[in-house]
Amino acid sequence: MPVTLKDIADRVGKSVSTVSRALAGFDDIGPKTRQEIQLVAREMGYEPNTSARNLQKQRTDTIALVLPTINQLRFSDPFFSELLSGIVEQTTKHGIGLSVTADIIHDEPETYLKQIRSRRVDGFIVVRTRLQDDRIELLCKHEIPFVSFGRVAENNDFHFVDEDGVYGIRQVVDHLVELGHTRLACIAEPLTLTKSHHRVQGFSEGLRVHDLPHNPELIVETQFRQRSGYEAAHRLLRLPTPPTAIVACNDLLAFGAMSAARELGLVIGRDVSITGFDDILWAELMTPSLTTVHQPAHQFGGMIAQMLFKVINNKPIEQKQIIVKPKLVVRESSGPCLV
Repeated sequence: MPVTLKDIADRVGKSVSTVSRALAGFDDIGPKTRQEIQLVAREMGYEPNTSARNLQKQRTDTIALVLPTINQLRFSDPFFSELLSGIVEQTTKHGIGLSVTADIIHDEPETYLKQIRSRRVDGFIVVRTRLQDDRIELLCKHEIPFVSFGRVAENNDFHFVDEDGVYGIRQVVDHLVELGHTRLACIAEPLTLTKSHHRVQGFSEGLRVHDLPHNPELIVETQFRQRSGYEAAHRLLRLPTPPTAIVACNDLLAFGAMSAARELGLVIGRDVSITGFDDILWAELMTPSLTTVHQPAHQFGGMIAQMLFKVINNKPIEQKQIIVKPKLVVRESSGPCLV
């Protein structure tokens, strides 16, 4: 038979109400009494009835992350895997469940509405935000607790953690110009994504600051994976006047660009410089190692989860919106322009 609150109350000589409040951590129970009751509960092997507890406090102790499959977000994406590990670390630490589901019906509003109607989660984490994002509009409309990793184009009056992508790419452009490069190309993820929009904005601003021409032919919008970077770089490097440096908006795109350059007989870091963004583990292990922009993905995940816990429990939040400035990491894939 499972141990009940009454069993513990009989053992310690207290009321069931006192035992219940002590195990729940209420301040009106003295520290000595609370410690005694908690010790006896552990010795007796007491397991709280989480369903009853959650029903009483109208909480499920579960948060949700819906994978935007339309954007091909996969667990094999190294940056996302690190972000997710940071979220999981915090949910585990706080005894919170994490529901990770996919938008299999390709109807994001309906996918979110099903989660909201089910009342099985207390809040949401939104990833890969878009300039116009139906998910965020829906959650705001229904006043559902959420924290996003990223912003939207306008009306960012919600809780989020984000990178300063403009600043990150500006550092890359400054670095390449210092090396003598004047013909720079950019390989970008879909520009409907806020992060991609900001990174390309940083690229354009960098060119303008250094009085370099803005050539639309040298900005290629593509998808997320290595294959996309490979195909884009092939097109760029076969131009009559190819770029001497390629700024890729994520590391996987940069790896694909490096494969294309090698296939064309170019020495990376000498004949063409290639940079990435995110600083995933492979970036340092590649040959040559990749110059990129470092982002603390695991830390981001933890920050997002902690912020959401506070939103759900109506606790004070020092910063409702956090924008982190990433750091350029210079490695072997960028070198002086020899043309």
